[in-house]
Amino acid sequence: MNIGSKKLLNKGWLFFIIAVLFLWAKSYYALQNAFTLNIENGLQQFILVLTPVSSILFFLGFSLFFSPKRRNKAFLVIYFIMSFVLYANVVYFRFFNDFITLPVLMQYKNFTDLGGSTKSLVHPKDMLYWIDVLVLGIWLLRKKTQPAMEFRKRTVAMIYAAALGFGAVNLSLAEAERPQLLVRTFDRAKLVKLLGIYNYHIYDSVMTVKSSTRRVLADSNELTEVLNYVNSQQGKMGAKGEYFGKAKGKNVVLVSLESTQNFVINKKLHGKEVTPFLNDLIEDSFYFNNFYHNTGQGKTSDSEFIIDNSLYGLPRGAVFTTNESNEYNATPEILKDEGYTPVSFHGNNDSFWNRDIMYKTLGYEHFYSQEEYNITEENTVNYGLKDIPFFKQSMPMVEKLEEPYYAKFITMTNHYPYLLNDKDMKMIEPANTGDGSVDRYFQTMRYQDESIKKFFQLMKEQGEYKDTIFVLYGDHYGISENHNRAMSEILNKEIRPFEHIQLQKVPLIIHIPGMEGKTMETVGGQIDLKPTILNLLGIEQNNAVQFGTDLFAENRANMTILRDGSVVTDQYIYAAESNKCYDKETQEKINLKTCKPLKEKAEKELKYSDKVVYGDLLRYKDSEQKEGTNKGNQS
Repeated sequence: MNIGSKKLLNKGWLFFIIAVLFLWAKSYYALQNAFTLNIENGLQQFILVLTPVSSILFFLGFSLFFSPKRRNKAFLVIYFIMSFVLYANVVYFRFFNDFITLPVLMQYKNFTDLGGSTKSLVHPKDMLYWIDVLVLGIWLLRKKTQPAMEFRKRTVAMIYAAALGFGAVNLSLAEAERPQLLVRTFDRAKLVKLLGIYNYHIYDSVMTVKSSTRRVLADSNELTEVLNYVNSQQGKMGAKGEYFGKAKGKNVVLVSLESTQNFVINKKLHGKEVTPFLNDLIEDSFYFNNFYHNTGQGKTSDSEFIIDNSLYGLPRGAVFTTNESNEYNATPEILKDEGYTPVSFHGNNDSFWNRDIMYKTLGYEHFYSQEEYNITEENTVNYGLKDIPFFKQSMPMVEKLEEPYYAKFITMTNHYPYLLNDKDMKMIEPANTGDGSVDRYFQTMRYQDESIKKFFQLMKEQGEYKDTIFVLYGDHYGISENHNRAMSEILNKEIRPFEHIQLQKVPLIIHIPGMEGKTMETVGGQIDLKPTILNLLGIEQNNAVQFGTDLFAENRANMTILRDGSVVTDQYIYAAESNKCYDKETQEKINLKTCKPLKEKAEKELKYSDKVVYGDLLRYKDSEQKEGTNKGNQS
């Protein structure tokens, strides 16, 4: 070994270079294998190879600013954090088919309650993400190698010049491949594909800081702008539907059907119905077969927020954890003023999704959480009280409610990874796709259906059924894109962007005892439930900041906007992630120009809803109404 080589080793450059190569290799491996990024061409593949380099040099270079005595420890800490960030995204993506955002990290307490869900996401081969950390740690301990050259300005300049150079090339290529990439905040997969996982997190952190300042900078003029848009849309459709006031004074029961997608309705597996009770229920109910969830990263909490407020969830994180102190005009608060008792039932920890705080903000009078249920090892599965004992134990609490009431029940047995006790699984055999999550999904769906059947029986036995309207809805998808191969077998078709959007359909069943129902073909979403429920109860909302419309209105626009910017109408589907337009009748791709107005409307509406939440604009609502009244009096 020559003198130059020895000097290189002594100064620690070999260690630094090998560490960079280790982290780059596993980052590229994750980008290529752990995430679904849909690499479309050679340039995107080259960008994928390039993306980790700039951020690896940038962050590992921080260790050079520490004294020689602390440099090894600092290097290992930074290396471990970067490895953890990468692995956390790998695990998160396996279930949510999405990437972690800074607001999601605020929900960390949720993950401690997930039990079997979290364990099932960890695979033995994941040791590959940690072997390098072990090797480098042992190397430093045994050889006492400095992780980089002695602290010199030239050394730092070289590393950061390289980091900036790689970063600039990466960004220019990314912008060439996807113009306006950095304004498409909802398309996290595209950001990761073209920027890399670490650069994506830098960008996400900047966006989070930017979002947090919106409330400080917001003013009442922004609310006026939103109201002008909302009123113009509502004016086109009319405020009242055909069934306005048809359920006036009745109790309202909402049942959130965990991870329930619409494709299971009327589906048979091994010759047996997956949802026999729901199939019968829709025969004498209003069944909306073109109803979509509008949720984002907040999943169940997003669906709750959307349904109670007719506002969209956020593009990153969950409103329940990031904006729980805002001013809202939610259904529970509105109904409380009308003499209703608004409550929620859920057999889980009251702090999960920050519900204990958010429910008070929304106007719920009481939250019946796990502390008020008798939870044992026998009646729990996965991470909470099973649905059948949940409904059974809820009935004495329902009986004590002052009528009329607005009661929401949140089920959770049909939750990933779809686990059940042996005796409960016997209702139906699993599917045989070879994908355990998909195969078990039908068993937990069948169990959930049985729990709803027993709930209706209990409501009848207790005398609560006749004077109650029941709103049953799927909260979000249950089977993500990660399971497209198995879903292709189930549906006997390839899962293209068109089919993926259609799989975002969730059931909506509105059952009003004594009223004849029918199948409703109108296209709608969770965003429409608040005005629909209030109109059924005969409660008018003038000048309301809401983006949904009554699903029973004859002249309503047949459309809904998904959180990622996709749009569904009675004629077309715009798939935002792939930027493709489809004709619903032929199911074939058509000219993108046809969907351009839909894309623009989605961007505008989501932008306005985000303004309301980020800026806490509803705090100006009272003053806005007073100003409008004064102007009216003067005229």
